[in-house]
Amino acid sequence: MGIRMIGIDHTTASVDTRALFSFTKKRSMEAMGEWKARFGISGCIIVSTCNRMEIWISTEEDEDMDLLEMLCDWKNAERIAAGEAPIEKGDCERYFVRRQDREAVSHLFWLTCGLKSQILAEDQIITQVGEALALSRENFTTDNVLEVLFRKAVTAAKKVKTEVVFSRANETAMDQAISMLKSRGFLFDRSTCMVIGNGEMGKLAAQSLQQTGADVTVTVRQYRSGMVQIPLGCSRINYGERLQLIPECDLVVSATASPNYTLTRELLARTHPERRKSPLICIDLAVPRDIEPEAGQLEQVKLYDIDDFKLDAMTDSVRASMAQAEVILGKEMDEFYVWLEGRDMIPRIQEVKESAVEDLYLRIHKVLGRLPLEQKEKEQLKETIDTAAGKVIMKLIFGLRDNLNKNEFMDCLEGLEEIYGE
Repeated sequence: MGIRMIGIDHTTASVDTRALFSFTKKRSMEAMGEWKARFGISGCIIVSTCNRMEIWISTEEDEDMDLLEMLCDWKNAERIAAGEAPIEKGDCERYFVRRQDREAVSHLFWLTCGLKSQILAEDQIITQVGEALALSRENFTTDNVLEVLFRKAVTAAKKVKTEVVFSRANETAMDQAISMLKSRGFLFDRSTCMVIGNGEMGKLAAQSLQQTGADVTVTVRQYRSGMVQIPLGCSRINYGERLQLIPECDLVVSATASPNYTLTRELLARTHPERRKSPLICIDLAVPRDIEPEAGQLEQVKLYDIDDFKLDAMTDSVRASMAQAEVILGKEMDEFYVWLEGRDMIPRIQEVKESAVEDLYLRIHKVLGRLPLEQKEKEQLKETIDTAAGKVIMKLIFGLRDNLNKNEFMDCLEGLEEIYGE
């Protein structure tokens, strides 16, 4: 069994390039289902966030396929249907990183801890990786290898979060934006802010803004206005009323999963930003973009996107925390490899156990036959002996596995197979 992935992220590509390869949940399900059926993939998971898109597959080891070509074919079908020019594989090769087997496993464990995020050790990625696994599971496109790998990565990340202190572990892109704007003199506690979008990222952005003392309003879609909750202390308006509020705003954040712009240059121009005494700060946290880039060309509009919030330089304290995390991740990865290497042995171990239990029964069945018991009692006794014998044998075999190196254990297993194969 082989594990392979291909990915694009904030270290290799701009927000607009990443947007070309992003997936909504619906399109993720469709792509995973088609790829698994067409290419004979054992398992497939897509991780698609604002900062990255990754395709994970498990295959039989002799399977070979070009994941980037597979991805480009899928995206080009979408683009052609929308009347857009196709993507040339050669033009985007430089943006993608390919990993397989141990390199891929290590990447996922570090990624899930937030140690490959723009904001070091941020918490959102754990949820995002878990949600990617859940989506694949619900769509029947995962397999036991990717299932265990992703679950172990999430478990390892939670251990790191519990045992290792990263000073900025709970920050989000919005927190980074707030820190940057504060350093430039922006007064949040005297500001009116609007957050477009009430998904997970929108809620986090609204919470962060509300904690600064700003007056925060969150948009909700009209058809959902009676169903959704907004962060405590925030006001709400219908999404269709957003332009009416903009003239009163000092800062607007957009963080939706919409395939279309929530704000365009034309729409913002209607709010007459040139009449403002100070610039309207617009922050676009979405991938694909929510705010048309040309909107930043308007007078008195300052537009930022998610790539404007970069990592700070690594301090000695952070390096020490990274070293702690590495120890924890190493142990968790070792456990995954033990499971992975042992999964192919399970059927062989099971056969040895069944043969050994049968051998024991054949040696004692005459004694059981002479016991002064009813037939039903003899059957119950045999069942009890079979169960106990099976447990003893499995304890012996797994004890050998845990105390011998791999080659020595394989020699022992082969010897047992010879004995009980006679």
